[in-house]
Amino acid sequence: MIPEIEKATINEIKAFQEDKLKETLQYLNINSPFYKRFFKENNLQVSEIITLEDLQKIPVTTKDHLQQFNDDFCCVPKSEIIDYVTTSGTLGDPVTFALTDKDLERLAYNEAISFACCGVSKEDTLQLMTTMDRRFMAGLAYFLGARKLGSGIIRVGSGIPELQWDSILKFKPTYLITVPSFLLKLIEYAKQQQIDINNTGIKAAICIGEPIREQDFSLNILAKKIKMDWNIELFSTYASTEMSTAFNECEMHNGGHHHPELIIAEILDDNNLPVSNGEVGELTITTLGVEAMPLLRFKTGDMVQVFNRPCKCGRNTLRLGPVVGRKKQMIKYKGTTLYPPAMYNILNVFSEIESYVIEIFHNELGTDEILIKIVSEAVSDELLLEIKDHFRAKLRVAPKVEFARPEEIEALRFPPLSRKPVDLIDRRL
Repeated sequence: MIPEIEKATINEIKAFQEDKLKETLQYLNINSPFYKRFFKENNLQVSEIITLEDLQKIPVTTKDHLQQFNDDFCCVPKSEIIDYVTTSGTLGDPVTFALTDKDLERLAYNEAISFACCGVSKEDTLQLMTTMDRRFMAGLAYFLGARKLGSGIIRVGSGIPELQWDSILKFKPTYLITVPSFLLKLIEYAKQQQIDINNTGIKAAICIGEPIREQDFSLNILAKKIKMDWNIELFSTYASTEMSTAFNECEMHNGGHHHPELIIAEILDDNNLPVSNGEVGELTITTLGVEAMPLLRFKTGDMVQVFNRPCKCGRNTLRLGPVVGRKKQMIKYKGTTLYPPAMYNILNVFSEIESYVIEIFHNELGTDEILIKIVSEAVSDELLLEIKDHFRAKLRVAPKVEFARPEEIEALRFPPLSRKPVDLIDRRL
C-alpha cells in the first residue's frame, strides 16, 4: 500500500505539493483568524507564494504563537469539531487541537499508510500498549489507522506486563505498538514466568516516544538490549500532535518516510533558512488537508537530518533521520553541546540502572548544570565512577550522578496527568 504520489519523481512530488500549498494558503487567508492577521501584519500576499522556495518569504510560526493565540488558529465553527486533543507539553504549556470529521479521516489515512510502511497488512493484529484517553492523539490515531487498514487491534493500554502477556498469549497479535523501553519489562516478566517470547507470533514492534537508532541508523543500546532476547523487528517512528502526521520507517530502516500528500517539510537553520544538504536543522512543517487547525511553517523544535535519495522500498519521498534532540533542550555543559538522547543512550548501557531522571538547571553563575538521579540495587561508588567514566569517553564531560529512592524517581517520571514517562526535567524554563 504505497500511495502513487510517494512513488512519483522528485519534480512531480514538488509540483504536487506546490498545488496543495496554494490551496492551503487560500484556505488560511479566508478561515484562520490567526493567519489572516499574520499575513496582514507581515504585508504578505498569499497569491505571491507560488513555489516551495517562496515559503521563505513567510515568517515562521512557533509554539509561543500556539500558546498565546490557541483559539485563533481554529478555522471552523465549534459545531464542526468532533474531537479535542492536547499536546504533551514537553516544551511548555500544552496546546489544544480541535479535529473535524475530515481531520479524523485524514488522521486514519496517515496512520494506515504509516503502518503499511512498517509492513502491517489486513492479516495482522496490533496490540496497542498506549493510552487512548487523556486527550491523547496518538492512541486514537493508531486505532483509526488499524481500522482503515483492516487490521485487528487489541486496546490494552499502557503498563501492566501481566495483562499485556495475557493478551499476547490469548489473542496472538503480530505487531506491538509500544514505548520501546517497556519491551524490556515484558522480557523480564516473560523470563520470570518462563514464557518463550520467541514463540508467541510477534513479528515486530512499532516503537514510539523513544529513539531506537543512532544517527547512522544502526540500533542504539536500548534496541540492542531488546534484540538480545527477543528476535523481533523494530520499527522507528516520529510524529507529533501539531503535525497530525507520522514519519515511519519501512523495512529498509533508513529513516522515517515523508507523506507529501499530508505535509510539507523544511529543515531550517537559526535564521529560518534551509540548511545545506545533509546538515542538521530544525524540522519546520506546513500541514496539508487539515480542516480545523492547519499550521503554516510551524517550527517543531526537533533537530533532524534529512535524506533525499530514493529508498529501495520504492518510495521517492524524503526521509527523516533519528531526532538529534529538541532545540530548547540543548544543553551547553562545560563548553560541550549536549542533547538528552545522547545521555539516554549512555545510561541505557548499564543493566544495573533500573530507572533514571535527568534534571537540568542553572547554577549560581547562570550556566547549565546536569544532575542524573538513578535507581539501582547495586549502590556503590564504583558504579557511579564507571557511569561518569563512560560519559567522559563518549561525550567528553561527566555530569553529576547520584542514587535516588525508587518512589522518588517514580513520582518524577509519572507526574499527575502525564501520558508518558518523563525522563528529562528542564528546570531552566
